[in-house]
Amino acid sequence: MADGKKLREKAPRSAHSRWAPGGNRPDPIELLKEWDRGRLLHLLPIRYARMRESPFAFFRGAAALMAADLASTPITGIRVQACGDCHVANFGGFGTPERQLVFDINDFDETLPAPWEWDVKRLAASIVLAMRQASVGDRGPDAARAAVASYRKRMREYAQMTALEVWYSHLSADLFVQNAATPEARKQWRKREIEAALATPQREVPTIACVRNGQPRITDRPPLIYHPPEIAAIGNRVRRMLHRYRTTLPEERRIVLDRYELIDVARKVVGVGSVGTRCAVTLLMAGPHDPLLLQFKEARRSVLEPYAGKSRYANQGQRVVTGQRMLQSASDVFLGWTGDDRGHDYYFRQLHDMRMKINIERMTKADWFEYVTLCGWVLARAHARTGDPARIAGYLGSGEAFDDAIARFASVYADQTERDYRSFIKAIRAGRVLASSRAHA
Repeated sequence: MADGKKLREKAPRSAHSRWAPGGNRPDPIELLKEWDRGRLLHLLPIRYARMRESPFAFFRGAAALMAADLASTPITGIRVQACGDCHVANFGGFGTPERQLVFDINDFDETLPAPWEWDVKRLAASIVLAMRQASVGDRGPDAARAAVASYRKRMREYAQMTALEVWYSHLSADLFVQNAATPEARKQWRKREIEAALATPQREVPTIACVRNGQPRITDRPPLIYHPPEIAAIGNRVRRMLHRYRTTLPEERRIVLDRYELIDVARKVVGVGSVGTRCAVTLLMAGPHDPLLLQFKEARRSVLEPYAGKSRYANQGQRVVTGQRMLQSASDVFLGWTGDDRGHDYYFRQLHDMRMKINIERMTKADWFEYVTLCGWVLARAHARTGDPARIAGYLGSGEAFDDAIARFASVYADQTERDYRSFIKAIRAGRVLASSRAHA
């Protein structure tokens, strides 16, 4: 902790408050297009249409832009396994292998060893933007400060723990119920818990599949879920991928997977930042009432790579899976990776297994503060698992200097994002970017 405190000489905590675009800052639209190369072109208009919805939606889809901006901000030199896209909508509840509901980070497409400060700043900026969108923006900076204060205080606690105590620590989703500000909020969080516990494959399959000609098939809902014309060829490729993916699972989990037979596969359009990547959902069956839903998703280079260094893994799917296992308190038993016959990397996971849905747009101010405080706690736990919690805690200290600095940064960077968003809207109107709710051939 003393070593961490000395790092304030190199990077004063107050320095984290500043943000100003440099003269060589890349054009946001061109950088966006550069990172979108290699995505499925016919899906890019959907991606841009989703980003058009609000500055926060733009922020979610523009992780590459913030990565470039963060590269010029002060750092202590302490590295962790960073989430890479740590925004307020990338947290949630899900089921552990023991069927307990926990709260954790749930998106790792950009994970890479990198400065811990980058995750903290992206989380804080996202809180300000998301609360502006939810019409409670007057408290955005205070909520960002609360999240960072939670991160700081919890990191100090992790600094006092043994390595194994840190590794075993987890946050139960029941904390939302325990910490609810009002009886009504407690009731709503309990309802979400119950819904998540019921979100098993047996219950989820009827919502995305139907029976055709006596066989279960994934229901087409174009352009978000659909069977492409070349589905037969895709099915054969997926079978080969499943065989290779199987080898990345521990032996005991292969035994379970081997009980299931591939029945159907369909392309699926996923969240804002991932639209245009190759993604599909597969339906497997071990019996008439024993389904398994697996999603496989393309893994591309992390947006942090140009500034934090290349991944040690040749397969980007392995990068994502390994990072997720490092950062989450418990991971999906079917989490694995592979590549296809065309040079694309992927990772596999279950689809909607005990997922706790959190609608941040409908949260009250009290809900927001409860929620972001837990997000800060989760992020501290994740960083403590892979970094040096004592040095980070020593740097942060017991006062509020760092909290205040990041709250100021979050507001200033949210303003920058809104300026970039306006440029994005102008680019759409000028025809530089095509945005549409429909896929284009």
